[in-house]
Amino acid sequence: MTKRVIEASHAIAIGAKLTRPDVIPMYPITPQTHVVEDLAQFINNGEMKCAMIDVESEHSAASAFLGSIAAGSRTFTATSSQGLLLMYEVLPIVSGMRLPGVMAVANRAVSAPISIWNDHSDAVSARDQGWIQLWVESSQEALDTVIQGVKISEDKGVMLPLMVCFDGFTLSHVFEQVDVPDQKTVDKFLPKFSLKHKLDIKNPKTFGPIGFPNSYMYFKKQQQDAMITSLDVIKKVNKDFKKSFGRSYGSGLLDLYKMGDADYAVLGMGTLCGTARVTIDKLRKQGKKVGMIKVRSLRPFPEKELQVAVKNLKALAVIDRHISLGQEGPLVTDVRSAIYCNDLTVNGYIAGLGGMDITVKLFEKVFSDLEKGKQNGSWLFD
Repeated sequence: MTKRVIEASHAIAIGAKLTRPDVIPMYPITPQTHVVEDLAQFINNGEMKCAMIDVESEHSAASAFLGSIAAGSRTFTATSSQGLLLMYEVLPIVSGMRLPGVMAVANRAVSAPISIWNDHSDAVSARDQGWIQLWVESSQEALDTVIQGVKISEDKGVMLPLMVCFDGFTLSHVFEQVDVPDQKTVDKFLPKFSLKHKLDIKNPKTFGPIGFPNSYMYFKKQQQDAMITSLDVIKKVNKDFKKSFGRSYGSGLLDLYKMGDADYAVLGMGTLCGTARVTIDKLRKQGKKVGMIKVRSLRPFPEKELQVAVKNLKALAVIDRHISLGQEGPLVTDVRSAIYCNDLTVNGYIAGLGGMDITVKLFEKVFSDLEKGKQNGSWLFD
């Protein structure tokens, strides 16, 4: 491995390069643009033997992504915010056709008002479209998760597309030290890409035909079964990754921090977890038994593992960087559904929308609420 100080966007591009994609359909959008630029430079320099398709929109990028995989090519793409929304028509088609591939999503608030800054409203809004979603906290995890994501997505028991979600600007443009794996180790870790069923003029097949009422629901059940299967696959790939590269991320589904004796905990996704760690270390020095649950896999959602993680807590706070308008944060809804049998106070907080900072001060307020027995969350403004 080689240690380098690089931004997360470059780490994502390097991770993609190491997986040896055959095709990369791309359309640039802030703050994903550096991923596109870096991959184009790799190809131009001869570092990658890969076809980059310059398309006219994100909808076209998603369509080319679908077609490329269906033709038997390992394929990578990336997008953000309104770009992901423009892809929306194609997202469930890729999943419904059981086409494995990885897309990096530089998470950014959706309009209106116009915002180029980070929150989770883009990818979380797409959580029900049959894509595995893995959320990362650091540049190192971003690079590693692209590699893990390819193996998870292409597993014969899964065969579903996968999003690697990384916070826009808050992570995408931040420089950190990263261990870059060598190509030989990645080649050994990843199997060669092969599809049992693909577009082939010598062996014609129909893809994506009409599903009549007597068959459509069976296809959806198969997708659900594959999602449930991917829970164990994600854990196994994370474990195997540690054997090959010396690193892993919790169980692959959840990453727990100082939860062994915790009475109170916060739960969240992405870079806010780094600030939570700092806050927890500060409060631990004051004798407070606090911890954190980082959700790495939003889909599939690790219900059983979460039930075990919270069983000794007195109260839990869930931080959502997205709001399901008219209801609450989607993450807290998932958490409450997963642990409904537990006699546990769960407070949902909305924070960080449109790039607003989630500070140590705000986390201290959340932990204070839990200790005081407050029975509901709030919108967090600093």
